[in-house]
Amino acid sequence: MSEPSSQAAGATSNKESRSPAAQLLLGLRWGRLEEPLGFIKVLEWLFAIFAFGACGSFSAETGATVKCNDDPKETTALTVQFGYPFRLYKVPFDMPDCALGSTDKRTLHLMGDFSAPAEFFVTLGVFAFLYTMAALAVYLRFHSLYKENKKLPFADFCVTVSFTFFWLVAFSAWGKGLSDVKGATRPSSLIASMSVCQLKTAVCNAGATPSMGLANISVLFGFVNFILWAGNCWFVFKETPWHAKATNKESSAEQGAVDKQ
Repeated sequence: MSEPSSQAAGATSNKESRSPAAQLLLGLRWGRLEEPLGFIKVLEWLFAIFAFGACGSFSAETGATVKCNDDPKETTALTVQFGYPFRLYKVPFDMPDCALGSTDKRTLHLMGDFSAPAEFFVTLGVFAFLYTMAALAVYLRFHSLYKENKKLPFADFCVTVSFTFFWLVAFSAWGKGLSDVKGATRPSSLIASMSVCQLKTAVCNAGATPSMGLANISVLFGFVNFILWAGNCWFVFKETPWHAKATNKESSAEQGAVDKQ
């Protein structure tokens, strides 16, 4: 008799010794991830990370060479680094004067400020990441509450529709902003901004073209996020009372038609 009692006491002590985080993880119903609502939320969580990570970590460089015609006939290789948040007007570079017998340089800046669409895109990605993480926790741990409380599916539907609209605006605005960034940072634009290159005192040549692959991928991730959130609207709508009412009306109409026959 002492062995069963000791085992029960041990089990009780193990439950009490578990941390709240461990108890929360043990209470998660991972099978919900196989359902469309849970699976799409996982994809939204992942692609939100990809979107704001690709845009927020982007950096590249552009450049040009300036060869002065007058003594001391120096050749200067300019390398200008830029990146998120794309406030290009704050990015400096040194332009040689190419004056006779002078090695002085003037500090110039790139042209343009494209921080608004980039920061909006990254901020939306961060909020989408946080929301989907919280929604997954509720859906996996408190699914019965999600089913019983009619306000939760309704709030989830409203938030999902809002994120769908914001992702459409964000990836469209950032796509246009990225196109402007490419135009402002190409080597030909850098040469055009230097007055010494417009005179006969120097010969300017374009350097390496900036690699914008990661920035292009961030726009693609934004589009994928829009598709995911738009598609998820239907699955979230099915959990709302609106869908239940529509289903009840259809079943009642079908039942009435059968009774008439």
